[in-house]
Amino acid sequence: MDEVIKKKKKNSKFNEVWRRLKKNKAAMVSLFIIIAILLIAIFAPIIAPYSYDTSDFKKSFAPPSAEHLLGCDRQGRDILSRIIYGSRQSLQLGIIAVAISAVIGIIVGAIAGYFGSWTDTIIMRVLDIYQSIPMFLLCVVLAAIMGPSLRNAILAIGISMVPGPARLMRASILTIREMEYIEAAKSIKASNFRIITKHIIPNSIAPLIVSITMSIGLGILSGAGLSFIGLGAQPPIPEWGALISDARNVMRDHATLALYPGICVMVTVLSFNLLGDGLRDALDPRLKN
Repeated sequence: MDEVIKKKKKNSKFNEVWRRLKKNKAAMVSLFIIIAILLIAIFAPIIAPYSYDTSDFKKSFAPPSAEHLLGCDRQGRDILSRIIYGSRQSLQLGIIAVAISAVIGIIVGAIAGYFGSWTDTIIMRVLDIYQSIPMFLLCVVLAAIMGPSLRNAILAIGISMVPGPARLMRASILTIREMEYIEAAKSIKASNFRIITKHIIPNSIAPLIVSITMSIGLGILSGAGLSFIGLGAQPPIPEWGALISDARNVMRDHATLALYPGICVMVTVLSFNLLGDGLRDALDPRLKN
């Protein structure tokens, strides 16, 4: 019976958040754009007219045509196909990196916020030192140390973004750790692990959802930056930042080679940011109507 009641409460809360989110037109448009990009990335081999590494030097810098809708690059590779395949790498850089930072940040922030005292002090001072280094500079240093590759770029971005979710989780826990249901759990001798995982984190997750959504855009942007300077995805694997980097020497004569992937980065990052704004408003209980 209790499980049925809990399930109904969760469903009603989800429906309420979804109802409020649907009122935000910018967030809904962004959500559809993100879903479309995800589908394009998943089904890239089916959607793309050519393989990303198929070359035909006779068609070097070929203009847009019925055969190649966005034209060809220096090596005669279809630009549209490379952009479609590149969405896979760019989304990996954003989503997986943010997932890594969120997992580590939630654990660190939960420990700091729940136990407090010297544990909190040590963790927060370490995070202060961590954040004194500009995030992208830290990404570059870590990626350079580990070596240029897509996997290492993801790890570098994920590690660099840990302080954000850690601080947010700690702040959320500080506001709820003295709540009655936490005291009740302590009174029945529930373990610290159970209190943190079953009571504290689920009730602190709403601000993190917003932060994580927005951070994906930052992860994609950082990944494009690393690929642009040669520390991300390596040739011939396409990635939007790498595509811009490939085009930088011929931008005067073939500006569209950098324009197309640049627009993709801009639209994707903007969509995640607008969706994050919409989720923030939908999850804020003070905005109920």
